[in-house]
Amino acid sequence: MQKCLFMAFVCCALGPAVWARQTEEPGIRQTLRHYLQAHVTGNPEHLKKAFHPDAKLVFVREGKLAQMTLDEYAKRFAGKPAEDKVQRKRNIESIEIDGNAAMVRMTFDYPATFTTDFILLLKLDGEWRIVSKSFHVRAKPKPATN
Repeated sequence: MQKCLFMAFVCCALGPAVWARQTEEPGIRQTLRHYLQAHVTGNPEHLKKAFHPDAKLVFVREGKLAQMTLDEYAKRFAGKPAEDKVQRKRNIESIEIDGNAAMVRMTFDYPATFTTDFILLLKLDGEWRIVSKSFHVRAKPKPATN
């Protein structure tokens, strides 16, 4: 009897999380694919499919809080893939979903830097959009030369 009660509790407690993962995660991943395509291709048009127009990037620059709009961020994309694109690795580390809000942790392993993105998404008008992104970039040590 105790085992049955425990299983019922687990099902009730985990049910919404499992349901959200099954029903909402595909839409979140589609939005993230657009974001990643912007990085892979250098085409800022993909950002417009991933980010809400009023999205903000919030980060630390020289020890102070800094912000950037989507338009400012899009201007950083050159419209073509990076020359070292085959050496760049991008990974979705985690996705957490609760109702119409989600949080994603992504990593970008590039030849000279390692970046962690913390992305907040909201489901608006039936579509998931990035509304905020914070990140940390750290330089990789340069290989020793003999």
